[in-house]
Amino acid sequence: MKILDCTIRDGGYYTNWDFNKDLVKLYLESLNNLPVEYLEVGYRSPKLKNYYGEYYYCPIYVLESIKKISNKKLVIILNEKDIKIEQIVALLSPCKEIITMVRLAIDPQNMDRAIVLAEKIKSMGFEIGFNVMYMSKWKGQNQFLNEIKHINGIADVFYMVDSYGGIYPEQVRETFDIVRNQTNVPIGFHGHNNLELALINSLTAIDCGAEMIDATITGMGRGAGNLKTELLLTALNARDGLTLDFNALADVTDAFTKLQTEYGWGTNLPYMVSGANSLPQKDVMEWITKRFYSINSILRALNNQKDKVKDNEQFPVFSQAKKYKKVIILGGGLSAIEHQEAVKQLVSTHNDICIIHASSRHALIYKSLNVNQYFCLVGNEGNRLEKIFSDLGNFNGQCILPAYPRKMGTYVPKIISEKVFELKQVTFTENLNDTHTAIALQCSIELGAEQIYFIGYDGYAGRNLNQREIDLLNENESLFQSFNKATNLKLVSLTPTIYKELIPESIYSYL
Repeated sequence: MKILDCTIRDGGYYTNWDFNKDLVKLYLESLNNLPVEYLEVGYRSPKLKNYYGEYYYCPIYVLESIKKISNKKLVIILNEKDIKIEQIVALLSPCKEIITMVRLAIDPQNMDRAIVLAEKIKSMGFEIGFNVMYMSKWKGQNQFLNEIKHINGIADVFYMVDSYGGIYPEQVRETFDIVRNQTNVPIGFHGHNNLELALINSLTAIDCGAEMIDATITGMGRGAGNLKTELLLTALNARDGLTLDFNALADVTDAFTKLQTEYGWGTNLPYMVSGANSLPQKDVMEWITKRFYSINSILRALNNQKDKVKDNEQFPVFSQAKKYKKVIILGGGLSAIEHQEAVKQLVSTHNDICIIHASSRHALIYKSLNVNQYFCLVGNEGNRLEKIFSDLGNFNGQCILPAYPRKMGTYVPKIISEKVFELKQVTFTENLNDTHTAIALQCSIELGAEQIYFIGYDGYAGRNLNQREIDLLNENESLFQSFNKATNLKLVSLTPTIYKELIPESIYSYL
């Protein structure tokens, strides 16, 4: 049985395939002293839209620099869906003296097309690996399973890929037998770790006769990540007496553990739910790493996918007869607390004004104000309202949801369901139309606002920002720009802000 470590390739889903050069050097030197036969160092791809880092394209100078350090057999992978057969020679000819194996990432429905690509790659002298995805959904796909026999004489290894991380050991045995009955090609296994079964599934595959197993350092990989190389090696050391240099293993594991604190791969409840129900990890990874959706919001979205429904609830469309000349949009920044007395004075001394809570974080502070209040129920705000207000039976506000259907699903406390409405649409932007700020701005339009004031949109002033905060800052700035282009309304911040699209004024000048 041989081990293939694919940390740089699979881990690239978190770093966009850019890695610190010193980290890569440490990785290669450490792996030189470990019983791993193959290293998959990235994709090789034709030009695509958007930015992807150097290990997605693997220029020849990068592969040559790896070859100078590594004593392993080097592997690259091609995304079958992105490759045309006429591109194969140009992509792979420069790699002939560097790369041992080329793997194809394959959707089972494209197996016939992948075989044609593989024949061409094989003719160029490379070992060829079939990484066939979505293993948990193979059962019943008779056409695909019947096509497996055609890889005899072409493939050097056929990988069962547990893309969703939801396979159990008995399914590994069952699928292994199906594949073995169709082909005499060596079988490999690539396990994801949503249900933390990657190790036992891999050991089960080995016991069935699998000849190659994939793993990554600290499990770094798409979504919940993969089988940990250090865990597999340690288990094989203890169980089978595999000779192991623990110093080399500790060096590389420690280095990637530090990287893990920045990117946060590994399983959690949403990944567990997606794995258990064979749901795509791509959306979950986006929601967790780049968006501010709560765990409950993500779970509702996954349940809707599982139940194959657009959304789990629908409400009357928001249409307000009463209009307001002035609207205050309250955000979650500290300035909404620091300047609360001024806000209360402004509301009490100005007629024809209302409050829209983009975030309900500070709602309790303003609960007693004698003014109509609207709450944007985005993501997990329904749960937040329950926690903020000890008794929603006396709730006097109106709650506004994004337009139906909502990709994150819907949660509304039953006690306030008669006070909940949904927007028909967001008219000033086609993007980011389900965010707190987008809903608050659209509410302002629906309420007939002639002047929009912002309180608590600080923009994280005065401290270093993490990537998620930077993303939210840019997201709001983009929405403000779209709103300014689409309307003649001025967006004014009455408390300190770093948003460039908001006109800075002082709330105290209005009192």
